[in-house]
Amino acid sequence: MVKQTIQIFARVKPTVRKQQQGIYSIDEDEKLTHSLEIVLPRDLADGFVNNKRESYKFKFQRIFDQEAKQEIIFEIIAKPVAESTLAGYNGTIFAYGQTGSGKTFTITGGAERYSDRGIIPRTLSYIFEQLQKDSSKIYTTHISYLEIYNECGYDLLDPRHEASKLEDLPKVTILEDPDQNIHLKNLSLHQATTEEEALNLLFLGDTNRMIAETPMNQASTRSHCIFTVHLSSKEPGSATVRHAKLYLVDLAGSERVSKTGVGGLLLTEAKYINLSLHYLEQVIIALSEKHRTHIPYRNSMMTSVLRDSLGGNCMTTMIATLSLEKRNIDESISTCRFAQRVALIKNEAILNEEIDPRLMIVRLQKEIEDLKAELAMATGEQRTEALTEAELLQLEKLIASYLEDQDPESRLEVGADMRKIHHCFHHFKKLLNDKKTLENTVSSESTRQACQEPLRDEEYTKLLGLLKQRDNEISILSRGR
Repeated sequence: MVKQTIQIFARVKPTVRKQQQGIYSIDEDEKLTHSLEIVLPRDLADGFVNNKRESYKFKFQRIFDQEAKQEIIFEIIAKPVAESTLAGYNGTIFAYGQTGSGKTFTITGGAERYSDRGIIPRTLSYIFEQLQKDSSKIYTTHISYLEIYNECGYDLLDPRHEASKLEDLPKVTILEDPDQNIHLKNLSLHQATTEEEALNLLFLGDTNRMIAETPMNQASTRSHCIFTVHLSSKEPGSATVRHAKLYLVDLAGSERVSKTGVGGLLLTEAKYINLSLHYLEQVIIALSEKHRTHIPYRNSMMTSVLRDSLGGNCMTTMIATLSLEKRNIDESISTCRFAQRVALIKNEAILNEEIDPRLMIVRLQKEIEDLKAELAMATGEQRTEALTEAELLQLEKLIASYLEDQDPESRLEVGADMRKIHHCFHHFKKLLNDKKTLENTVSSESTRQACQEPLRDEEYTKLLGLLKQRDNEISILSRGR
């Protein structure tokens, strides 16, 4: 188990040159704690007496200024979370900030340059690179992509997304089991064996996202999106399987309706976005307060899906995206305050291991057979059906292995089935009889050969003597002539 608070980082979006920039500074103390100080310009009072606070200071694990590259963001923020996912821990990275502050660019990336790739594509590249290097385990990877639009869930990887209207698509619904684990109905899982397949799924989901032009952002994402990598690993021959999930979350940006002046559909979207972010803040506040018994996870779909990420079994990281321009300073301060509350939440991440269900089924089936055999032996009720050919062959293999084993302590384990025990005794008796028959045959053959050898020598001597006698007779007859 790993206990740690949610890690918070801040990233400052580059400002447009024509717009006036708020004053901020980034400091680092001796304890390597990074702090961001935001100073409100005096001209905000517009000539009136300004008794408001002029300076705000916030602490983060790390603050990335306007010049920070995407590669550095991945190395410091996303890579440690990806490594923990490969080790079997759940992980979450989510970006929070107002509309137009750079959340989608940070999480997904830009489409203009290869170097603008965001956290999701870089994380996928890193994960598959590590999977190729590690040949000691068998890995399987699945991808899901959930969109929460106007408090309704949709599967961004549904092939019907392009040809159907949004209201005609099946909605993703939340189911909860007795252990309070969340299951998402109608959310598809797609296996990805290579980095290319995973990136294609990301591209497919991004093309189906709800995006609209608003006064705050020309391409504003109007929904919360959760890209999830499901990773399973298993060592060959082992019954233990590790499951881990990596949630990469791009939240929709908060925006003040009075400032943007939107109406119609954009107004409805903004209301749902702000309401869901309000519920998220309620959960954060409840988690940060001590002795709080009820956490309002069920108030919104997003907080229900991210239940483990917020105060649960997960290693969570938050990126606060800031647009430190004059007109956005209030929202940036609000974002920093939210991040400070998030940093108070402590998660307890555990290693997600379980026994392979298929191996468990085989093990339980064998246990059932053994228990039936023991019960039959205890009650005296013997099984009458004949053993199958496969069972007989397996028994003979066990006997052969047992006889070849030189260990005097070895045992022949065939269970409590009397049919198998009787068959083993019959097989031993057959082997013993075959051995005696073979020994008798070999003994009689040896005796016969031993008896034949002296006879052959005696016959040879007799024939040799007869030959000499005939030679003498021929010699006598020759002299007489």
